[in-house]
Amino acid sequence: MVELAERFPNESGLRERVLNQAAREALLVQASDWPFLLRAGKSGSFARKQIEDAVTNFCRIYEMLCANTVGTEWLTHLEKRNNIFPNINYRVFRRKR
Repeated sequence: MVELAERFPNESGLRERVLNQAAREALLVQASDWPFLLRAGKSGSFARKQIEDAVTNFCRIYEMLCANTVGTEWLTHLEKRNNIFPNINYRVFRRKR
């Protein structure tokens, strides 16, 4: 995510939406509940699926940005489904200068 924030520092519109969703997906992967659920054995398959989905979504976003293509219908669906931190700004992942 840091790489994307550094590479695309001043995006707006659709590209900003995509980068903001990438930030959400990165945070979802890191949620502290998933390792707990995996270790506890309760809902382990659910936790694994959540992690895998977030990683897959992030990778797809990364590939779309590198290819300069964005699936707007897919993005809109993802924004509705994974709308944690609706006002996130992907630039928070930029390195301090």
